[in-house]
Amino acid sequence: MDAPSLRTVPTRYADRARYDSDTINAILDEALVAHLGIVIDGAPRVIPTLHARVGDTLYLHGSTGSRPLREADDGVPVCVTVTLLDGLVFARSGFNHSVDYRSVIVHGQARPVHDPDEKLRALDALLEQAAAGRAADCRAPSAKELAATAVLALPLAEASAKIGDRLVPGAIVEDEPEDLSLPYWAGFLPLRMVPEAPVASADLPGFETPPYLRTYRRPGSAGPKSAWFRAPVLEGRYVRLEPLGPQHVDDLLATASDPEVHEHIPHPVPATREQMRRLVEVAQADADRGVRVPFAQIDRASGRAVGSTSYYEIEPDRPSLAIGYTFLGRAWWRSAINTEAKVLLLEHAFETLGAERVTWHTDIRNVRSQRAIERLGALREGVHRRHRKRRDGSWRDTVIYGMTAPEWPAHRERLLTRISEG
Repeated sequence: MDAPSLRTVPTRYADRARYDSDTINAILDEALVAHLGIVIDGAPRVIPTLHARVGDTLYLHGSTGSRPLREADDGVPVCVTVTLLDGLVFARSGFNHSVDYRSVIVHGQARPVHDPDEKLRALDALLEQAAAGRAADCRAPSAKELAATAVLALPLAEASAKIGDRLVPGAIVEDEPEDLSLPYWAGFLPLRMVPEAPVASADLPGFETPPYLRTYRRPGSAGPKSAWFRAPVLEGRYVRLEPLGPQHVDDLLATASDPEVHEHIPHPVPATREQMRRLVEVAQADADRGVRVPFAQIDRASGRAVGSTSYYEIEPDRPSLAIGYTFLGRAWWRSAINTEAKVLLLEHAFETLGAERVTWHTDIRNVRSQRAIERLGALREGVHRRHRKRRDGSWRDTVIYGMTAPEWPAHRERLLTRISEG
């Protein structure tokens, strides 16, 4: 980007302005909608449109029937804005309420794209902006479609970003001193865009949802907390934990479809490939919504998936999470694989993510699970009575176990010794 100009320096909260390419590009790449401002017949027009950045050029999508784009043959002065809403700020007074945001404003002379090769590259970039991987997974435009599509190119030479406060735990809302004693809640409500499960067209039989939609997430949408909502590959001596996916369905059906394995888990026992596939898809939909991080447990000796486990109740601000949704083929119960998988999850939670607390929840009838959790070193903390319904409709009491960060190092050494002994 060029040096700040009179048009890119904000008149309010100038200290929140950013002019570096990394900040501006990151906001443009995360946003899905831009607003194109243009003057027509002496009157302003603002048009929502799609955009994509390629290097230092911002491409804007339109129709050749659109008057602003049709009249831009020799280039036209425009102003383009994008905004990402990160949360709502609630103050004790109505006046001091606000929103937290990241935004970009671009000024410049936009030119129409006539070169067919550049236009195709721009249209591919627009598809990739919607979902990385989509450009190669759909039909290219016909000559007629290409002619009916207008694309504007805008250099990112005169651009600026503006970043809100984004309150973190311990930060203070800007209230008037005389309002601090008022009996009203004040604070910050974080917001983020979370995709739901993809819904296939009714005329699309037999197609699996593509991976780039099953794991859809906007670039940077989770900010510094994104690691909490991703499933890394965790390698041990006996087991490997990797993101759960459709490639694990057949192994899980063969190794972990025993009714006893799923006895105390709320979901139905998966007895067929379709049922196991559905179980995996539900886990992936939960991951897409940011409420769960599911793993497949891979026996390193055979390379087969022998079970699944997950993080859930993920709260980076506390910071804490729970381990559960766990099932494991009966042949691997009380094995080094079982213990090592829990150690890998606890190491990642405490030592990588920085969790202060890890919890487990189990049916009060599931004595085997309770003994396994206790062998890890977790402490029984209480019981939630009539906490949730079982598959048979009866009400379940849930036993709560917990482990804290100061307790983890001693348990880690003890568990590693157990694993080394097989």
